[in-house]
Amino acid sequence: MAGILTMLTLPRRPIRVASAAILTLAIAALIAAVLWAILAAATDASGGSRIDIAHLLRMTALQAGLTMVLSLLVGTALAWALNRLRFFGRDLVVGLFAAAIVTPGMVVAFGLLSIWGRNGWINQIADTLFGITFDSPAYGLSGILLAHVVLDGAFAARILLARLDAIPQSRLKMGQSLGLSAWKRFALIDWPALRGSLPGLGAIIFLLAFTSFPIVLLLGGGPANQTLEVAIYTAVRLDFDLVGAVRLALTQIAVCSLVIVVASAFSPIPSALGRSVQPRWRDAAPVRALQWFTLALGAIGFALPLVSVLYDGLGAGLVRVLGQASFWWSTLTSISIGASSALLTLVLALVLALGRSAVEHRVARTVLNIPAYAYLAVPAVVLSLGFFLLVRASGVSVSLAAPIVVVIANSLLSLPFAIATLGPPLDAIMRTRGKLIRSLGLSGWHQFSRIEYPLLGRDIGLMLALAFCFSLGDLGVIALFGTQDFQTLPLLMYRALGSYKTNDAAAIAALLLIFTIAAFVGLPRLVERIAHAPRR
Repeated sequence: MAGILTMLTLPRRPIRVASAAILTLAIAALIAAVLWAILAAATDASGGSRIDIAHLLRMTALQAGLTMVLSLLVGTALAWALNRLRFFGRDLVVGLFAAAIVTPGMVVAFGLLSIWGRNGWINQIADTLFGITFDSPAYGLSGILLAHVVLDGAFAARILLARLDAIPQSRLKMGQSLGLSAWKRFALIDWPALRGSLPGLGAIIFLLAFTSFPIVLLLGGGPANQTLEVAIYTAVRLDFDLVGAVRLALTQIAVCSLVIVVASAFSPIPSALGRSVQPRWRDAAPVRALQWFTLALGAIGFALPLVSVLYDGLGAGLVRVLGQASFWWSTLTSISIGASSALLTLVLALVLALGRSAVEHRVARTVLNIPAYAYLAVPAVVLSLGFFLLVRASGVSVSLAAPIVVVIANSLLSLPFAIATLGPPLDAIMRTRGKLIRSLGLSGWHQFSRIEYPLLGRDIGLMLALAFCFSLGDLGVIALFGTQDFQTLPLLMYRALGSYKTNDAAAIAALLLIFTIAAFVGLPRLVERIAHAPRR
C-alpha cells in the first residue's frame, strides 16, 4: 500500500535515482580503494614498528570520552539557560554557538595559548598585579580538553537548544498552569525532549574528538598525550614509518566504524543552524540569576579565545605578514581549494539528496545515504594516508596530485554535513509538494529550477559556507601533501609556530578567523538573495 501511495504522489525521477546510485557506487569504490591501499601497505610491509598502539588508543579514547561527557554537560547547561532567557542580542549569541562547527580548531587552540599560555594574558596580569605566575593549563590533556569543550560544548548547546525550541507550546502552557518549578519543568518537560538526542550527539562529539588533529598537534605537549591522528602524521611526515602509520590507520578505522554502528541505533540529531524561537517561560529570580551566570560563563569561554586571536593578530605582526609573498600565495591557495571543494561538495550533495528524496523505500534511502558516513569512518589524516599511498603506488608525482587530492578529500570530509543540510528540506518539499509536481507534469529540471532551488536558497548557501569553512580551516589533509610551493593558511600558520614566529602565526590566525566568519555569515545570505532574484 505504501508503494502504491508513493507512486501516486511522488513524481518519477529515474535519472535522479540512477545518478545518485552511480555516485554512491563511485564514492564507495574510492573509499574502498583508499582502504585497499592501506591494507596492501600493511600486507606488503616488512619489518616492525616501535609505535605503542595500545597507549595511543588509550590516550585517544580517554580524551575523546572525557570531551564527550564534559561537552554534553556544558551544552545542556547552556541550552537550558539560553532557552529560558530573552534579551537584546540573543540571536547573536545563538549564532556564536552555531559558528562553533566551522571555527578552525587550531585558531581556538592558539587563542587558548594567548590566554592561558606561559606568557598569556592570565600570567601577565598575575605577574603585574601580584608578582606571581602559574603553570600553563593549556598544554597536555587539560589543554586538549579545554579546547575541545570550548568548540564541542558550544556545538552541543546549539543542537540541544533546537530540541528545547521544538517543545510544543501546549505542553509549556500546561506546565505553567500547574506552576511547575524550574527543576520540575526540566525533569518533566525538558529532559524527555533532550534525552533522545544525547546518545547520537555524544557519539558525534566522541568521533570529532577521537579524530581531532590540529588541537592535539598544537596543545598535546609531547608523546605522552599524542593521539592516533597525530601519531599517523608523525609516522608518515617525520619518521616515514609506513608500517606504523598503516597499523595506526587500521586501528582508527576499526574504532570509528564501531562507534558509527553503535550510533546508528540512536535517533539522528536535529539540524540546528537556523534561528531560535524566543522563550516564553519565566523562572524565579534566583534561577534566572543562575541562568545568566551560566550563559555569561559559556559565552565568555567561547568568545574570549577568538577575541584574543583578533587582539594579538591585528597588531604589529599583521603588516609584516601582509608583506610576505608566501602569505598571499597561501591565501590564494586556500580560497581556490575552499571554493573548489565547496562547489564539488554542492554537486555531490545535490545529486545524492535529490536522488534520495525521489525514493520512499527505506532500504534504497539507506543505501543512498552511505556516502554520508565516509568522513566518520575514514577521518582526515587516515584518508590522506590512503590517498598518499595510492598516489605513491601509481607513480604519479605527489606534488602534481596534491591539489586534486586535497580538493577531493575536503569534499568527502564536508559531504556528511552537506547531506544533513540539504536532505531534510528536499524531503519536506517532496512530502508537501510531490503530488502537485506530479499533477503539473514538471520535468526534473523545471522541478529543480522553479520549486526546489528557490526554496533551498539559504540551505544551499549554508552548505557552501560549511564546506568552504571546513576546507579553509583544515590541516589534516594538507599536512601530508603540503610543500613549500603548495601550502594553505593553516599549514603556513603551523609552520610559523614551528619556527617560533609567534607574531606571524597570530596574524595568520586572526585573518583565518575573519575569513571563516565572513564566509559563514555572508554566503548563505548571498546565495539566498540570488535564489530569490527576479527572473526575466
